[in-house]
Amino acid sequence: MTYKESFIKFMVDSGVLTFGEFTLKSGRKAPYFINTGNYKTGAQLAKLGEFYAECIHDNGIEADVLFGPAYKGIPLSVSACVALFNKFGVDASYCFDRKEVKDHGEGGMFVGKQLADGDKVIIIEDVMTSGKALREVLPKLKGAADVNITAMVITVDRMEKALDSDLSAVQSADKDFGVKVYSIVNINDIIGAIENGVIEGKQYLDAMKQYRSTYGVEY
Repeated sequence: MTYKESFIKFMVDSGVLTFGEFTLKSGRKAPYFINTGNYKTGAQLAKLGEFYAECIHDNGIEADVLFGPAYKGIPLSVSACVALFNKFGVDASYCFDRKEVKDHGEGGMFVGKQLADGDKVIIIEDVMTSGKALREVLPKLKGAADVNITAMVITVDRMEKALDSDLSAVQSADKDFGVKVYSIVNINDIIGAIENGVIEGKQYLDAMKQYRSTYGVEY
């Protein structure tokens, strides 16, 4: 299996990717659901970090720092940082933000690598629905130093129109902020994995394709 196929199987085995009928926060009824809160164990987190590292390496993304937005991004950035070194010998630093600035001790907004002008930074997130997290962290990062945001890496790109736009969240990130978003897999990869028997779910294929036809974007 390719690393993308392995990741899709890993999501299913971890109970993160499930199929059925789900009402999303947007009100849309989707035939699949992704719940990254089901990554709970050390083994899962170690494996997840390896998939992030594969995506970074596969796309040739340069990084001095992996930044994980609080709170979900914190363990993701750390696991990706460890895996990037173990698998590819790339010794990047990690960094994450505090929700509130610490006013005692060492103080400051960030934990881990203190950002410096010219640092190449990859933002590590789980999924991207509206781009809200990116919108919130960019001023913090740019306020700390004149960093170069080389990419944002997420697990799954739903390739789905936003409620108020014909663009997906991934497309909007590039258009609005100039940040290129890479995903370990996208919804077309998941559909292909079902078709090729990598995972079960052929009974949901028609619904998946209909949902893509109604809400999907192509790029």
